[in-house]
Amino acid sequence: MTHKQHPLHSGFPAASTADDVLAGVDLSGKNVIVTGGHAGIGLETTRALSKAGASVMVGARNPEQAALALAGIDRVEVGQLDLLDPQSIDAFAARWLASGRPLHILINGAGASGGPARDARGYEKHFATNHLGHFQLTLALLPALRAAHGARVVNVSSGAQRFADIQWDDPNFTDGRNLHLAYAQSKTANVLFAVELDRRWEGAGIRGYAVHPGVVAGTKLNSSVGDEALRKMGLIDEQGQAIIDPEVGKKTPQQGASTIVFAATSPLLNEIGGVYLRDNDISPLDEEVKPLTAQSIPSDVAPHSIDPHSAQRLWQLSEQLLAK
Repeated sequence: MTHKQHPLHSGFPAASTADDVLAGVDLSGKNVIVTGGHAGIGLETTRALSKAGASVMVGARNPEQAALALAGIDRVEVGQLDLLDPQSIDAFAARWLASGRPLHILINGAGASGGPARDARGYEKHFATNHLGHFQLTLALLPALRAAHGARVVNVSSGAQRFADIQWDDPNFTDGRNLHLAYAQSKTANVLFAVELDRRWEGAGIRGYAVHPGVVAGTKLNSSVGDEALRKMGLIDEQGQAIIDPEVGKKTPQQGASTIVFAATSPLLNEIGGVYLRDNDISPLDEEVKPLTAQSIPSDVAPHSIDPHSAQRLWQLSEQLLAK
């Protein structure tokens, strides 16, 4: 399979922070939307982009709670956004379009946590939140992305994309089997979405990226598995403190946000899109099956996650699911 997954040797190591990546970058006049930009890695992403001069809209299910978390950060506003509610998504996008502002960067960062569940449509919630809600939002914001005359869409994925392809015959796991693959499927969808978005929209100056930010033990998403599981994964010690080892993917929120802002802003990516990144660079393609252990967190992109035919198929499936 021909592909674009060739590292650039960016000069930013795994331990780099979002501020390191944005040092000397001026984002004055740039408009950014960050879903889930009020907590964990998202909060650090919002803070770093604001510090570099950007104006940031944070989409949050609970705007009041989000505003408290964002207090004191310049040029930030909050909008109500529930990615499991199609009407909420449309309303959020309509408000943005009505403002007349171009959208230079869209960061699809919010994610579902916890065990298996379904939304009001009967869709599996990880797929519905992490992919389908962001798919709907991105398409609704297309006029604003076009108006930027050079925009980037960044989907926050995960090394979990390695562990599951799209379950094409039953993406919502209606038969109850293999529900443990639901999160991984949604992260694969994030990558495939970026691949097809870039193919379709490159001509309009809109590029797509998917990002593995690393594993951050203190986030709501990772903490939802419980302390015992986090210890077994080597993410926290016996005292409950996060174990930081960026070279193997265990990062602080500041380090986790770095690859997100790298994808959103780096001039090294001006001529390339539709790629999956990790550790502030384009990931190599890794076809080898590798287990997840406390000492090893495989995160390079797997072939199924960037397959162009799957990317086109997922786009069509997503349109069909939204039309129901």
